Amino acid sequence: MDNKTVTIYSTPTCHFCKMAKDFFAEKNIQYTGYDVASDAQKREEMIQMTGQLGVPVIVVGGDVMVGFDRQKLADKLGIAA
Repeated sequence: MDNKTVTIYSTPTCHFCKMAKDFFAEKNIQYTGYDVASDAQKREEMIQMTGQLGVPVIVVGGDVMVGFDRQKLADKLGIAA
């Protein structure tokens, strides 16, 4: 991985958010996580970025993806899925 910053906007009850975080743990990917259920400012930031409320929103470098797709995320990170 070429040192891209990784950020995830998620909620505690989101199954795909948990899958994404498990993937990060499995691959030793450092990330910053925001709970948009309790952080109104980060929720608004996420809505401004994506135009909607769906989670997870994962930002790799400046690249935004909505939802968790293991292969697509691995490709963005430059690692094996």
